[in-house]
Amino acid sequence: MANCYIIYSEKLSKYYVGACLDLERRLHEHNIGHSKFTSSGMPRELKYKEFYKTLQLAKKRELEIKKKKSRKYIESLIS
Repeated sequence: MANCYIIYSEKLSKYYVGACLDLERRLHEHNIGHSKFTSSGMPRELKYKEFYKTLQLAKKRELEIKKKKSRKYIESLIS
C-alpha cells in the first residue's frame, strides 16, 4: 500500500510532504538524516497520512498538496 504523508519539524516550524511505499522505513530515514533536505529539521513527526493503491496515485496526491503552496491548507488536512 502506498502513502502520501506530511511530517513536521518543530525545530524549523516546517512541514514536508512526501509519498512512499513503506511509511515506517521512510520516516526512519527522515529521522536519521538520510535525506539532505530533511536532515536539518530532525526530529520529524508524522502529522498526516493517506493510503493509496499505487505509488503513482500517492505521488499525484503529493503534487496536489505541494501545488497549493499553502501552510493553511496543510494544517486544515491535519486537523
